[in-house]
Amino acid sequence: MSGRAPCVVSLRNLVKRFGATTAVDNVSLDVGEGEFLTFLGSSGSGKTTTLFIVAGFEDPTSGDVLVDGVSILDVPPHLRNIGMVFQRYTLFPHLSVFENVAFPLSVRRKPKAEIEAAVTDVLRLVRLETYADRRPNQLSGGQQQRVALARALVYRPRFLLMDEPLAALDKRLREEIQGEIRRIHQETGVTVLYVTHDQEEALRLSDRIAVFSHGRIEQIGTGSDLYNAPRSAFVGGFIGNSNFISCTVAEGGNDRCAIRMPSGQICAIRGSSPMATGQLVSLMIRPERIGLSTTASQAGPDCAIKVRICEATFLGESVSYKVTTEWGQSLAIREITGKSQDVPLNSGVDAYARWHSADTHIFAT
Repeated sequence: MSGRAPCVVSLRNLVKRFGATTAVDNVSLDVGEGEFLTFLGSSGSGKTTTLFIVAGFEDPTSGDVLVDGVSILDVPPHLRNIGMVFQRYTLFPHLSVFENVAFPLSVRRKPKAEIEAAVTDVLRLVRLETYADRRPNQLSGGQQQRVALARALVYRPRFLLMDEPLAALDKRLREEIQGEIRRIHQETGVTVLYVTHDQEEALRLSDRIAVFSHGRIEQIGTGSDLYNAPRSAFVGGFIGNSNFISCTVAEGGNDRCAIRMPSGQICAIRGSSPMATGQLVSLMIRPERIGLSTTASQAGPDCAIKVRICEATFLGESVSYKVTTEWGQSLAIREITGKSQDVPLNSGVDAYARWHSADTHIFAT
């Protein structure tokens, strides 16, 4: 946790097996005070099971969960002082908004005046103070989710767990509530562990993201770290859009190597790890890092391949191209349009796709 806030939650070598299936496979991480950390992955990747172990809804096969340096594995879920927000809001339909939010304090037998003040404050925080007397069925889906968030925050939990809380909302509402969650996090400073399969949602909300695959964490970092410096082909393909080209190392090296493209031409590439001559590798390049030109010679980019334009779509601030290489592979290219004289290339035109070798990522296959 060097350079970051003090650690609130620590996961230590968590393993969870269901029979012969390993759902969580040696997961370790630290979450700093006030941090918004997201578990990102597809269905079955282990992210929700890991969250449920933290919540106390699942017991780990091995490993430990520490809060402020103390193990909580023997602490029942309702005594862990953790706020929870789920995809299903689980609001009581017969209670008003105020009564729903007050429920956690009522069961803790807090004084009436304390409950009144706390609920009023948190409803103001989620901007629902004028809805206190309404029932859940009189609210929109987004408003119901904000009530659930208020209920999770009202008793000032040590940290907040959120499991796919926006999955049931449409795109417009999701983006609206994402903004509300980010604002509330900034205003309260509460530590958040968040689960989603939506990479855009993770990038919008998170300080850091843990990318899960097959029960393991592939990489943890900021959105910029994961996008610009993926440590594996899986992370590179999962975060953002990517082109992958299967190549061979023509000449190996520790920091630079010569890569033979499927067309036979050689490109010099900076590698992040030593590559052996003859090794099969996957070259990854982001669509926005590739430019197009109709001439063979052009200063600047040091990698170039022949392509044919199959499709060009003008999107206002950019043009999205689908091109085909000499060896028949389809690639995606996105060029930013910032000049009035920029004219998209037409379908059927032969061109050169160019990029800088520094923008290329190489992964062993």
